Amino acid sequence: MTPEHQASTGTADPHPNPPPGCPAHGRGPGGLRRLHGPETADLGELYEELREEHGPVAPVLLHEDVPMWVVLGHAENLHMVRTPSQFCRDSRIWTPLREGTVKPDHPLMPHIAWEPICSHAEGDEHTRLRGAVMTAMSALDHRSLRRHINRYTQRLVNAFCEKGRAELVGQFADHLPMAVMCEVLGMSEEYNDRLVEAARDMLKGTDTAIASYTHVLGILQRLTERRRAEPEEDFVSRLITHPAGLTDEEVTKHVWLVLMAAYEATANLLANVLRTVLTDDRFYARLNGGQMTVSEAVEQSLWDEPPFSTVFAYYAKQDTELGGQRVRKGDGLLFAPAPGNVDPRVRPDLGANMRGNRSHLAFGGGPHECPGQDIGRAIADVGVDALLMRLPDVQLACAEEELEYRTSIASRHLVSLPARFDPKPQQDVMMAPMHGAASPPRPMAWQAPAPPPVAAPEVPDPAAAPVPPQAAASPRQAVAPDPAAAEPGRPGGVWQRFLRWWRGY
Repeated sequence: MTPEHQASTGTADPHPNPPPGCPAHGRGPGGLRRLHGPETADLGELYEELREEHGPVAPVLLHEDVPMWVVLGHAENLHMVRTPSQFCRDSRIWTPLREGTVKPDHPLMPHIAWEPICSHAEGDEHTRLRGAVMTAMSALDHRSLRRHINRYTQRLVNAFCEKGRAELVGQFADHLPMAVMCEVLGMSEEYNDRLVEAARDMLKGTDTAIASYTHVLGILQRLTERRRAEPEEDFVSRLITHPAGLTDEEVTKHVWLVLMAAYEATANLLANVLRTVLTDDRFYARLNGGQMTVSEAVEQSLWDEPPFSTVFAYYAKQDTELGGQRVRKGDGLLFAPAPGNVDPRVRPDLGANMRGNRSHLAFGGGPHECPGQDIGRAIADVGVDALLMRLPDVQLACAEEELEYRTSIASRHLVSLPARFDPKPQQDVMMAPMHGAASPPRPMAWQAPAPPPVAAPEVPDPAAAPVPPQAAASPRQAVAPDPAAAEPGRPGGVWQRFLRWWRGY
């Protein structure tokens, strides 16, 4: 623990703003740092400055100078999310909201406003709502999920593989999660470019974000109504028929939560993994050399660039202490995976490989740990693996320094990822991804000409080709064909057959 600092997240202003020209210019009331504005272009650097100045928990200001704590320490983040007796996600107890400091039109209100969903609930209500979500999640067929990921990857790659160039964020990472989640939720017919554009527009918070929100929510409301009338074997139907008895509003809100959280997190994760593969020579060489699987590359990315930089928010249910700071009842705290994952107490060497270590904060923890993290991992793992199978020579089409990011308090999103590769032919989406065009099937053992009889005719057939002695088959080999070729079209060996089954083909 660090010594207690006297900075407060209350609304009082004990220190006047510094005069223009002084080193602290640009800070807000009380000399606190803002998490928005032109001075915060590099939030990663700002978090490290806050860590140096305040320790693992630092006081900051949100938009309109609303006070908040940001939790920078790995251990402190875990303590907060795992201690529901001290911290909750119900914003109705947040002091600035109760006192009217935060207005209904505050820019972050969509992240802050309380909703009747499991991620905001506590106690028996949390158990009821999350139980329904977890039951619906647990019924997913992960083999079918991997098959959907492979097939949608094939379709997306087919759209640009013949051109030799692609923008892998806008043409791949932004689309694959939405396509797969539409399958999972039972709304595959709703997947189209308009839905993807609406989701991206809404998450950017543009002037048309409200219209985009209305578009997506309308789709989910109509889906809920259809499944209430005629349930099917999908996530939405399982929510509706669960013994918890969710209302249509609760079903729609939870479908919304699953769709948007999974979409934004997985789109960011996909883009980050692809960027790493294309820009880090060590990563790419190890992937190609078989020393690092795509799954391990995904976990490394979850450490280095978690999909959500911070999550809004937790609230203190009582006066307490965290990271050496006095946190008062009603204070708000940002759960912060990005700075928590680089806490020097758990990662003194940021260049060290984190292979096999899943103790990152990317998916939260405690009662509100992300229930769909296995889906996100599968989309990134299978999707990147399938794309690399189709485009093994893919390279970055610009200098790494030219890559741009759209940064907010909540996330750091790669704007574009231009790539080039040798043009490739399209492939059947029902087949497993492969390098180039499909090879013709190998002749089966039973299709080979029979060996010459033991008693050769006195006058050999001049058209018959002589068989080299070293290639002649023994009688035992002639009777028992090669097991690997015993069934046309199937790979040989138990391991190959298992891999084919696991990948959904």
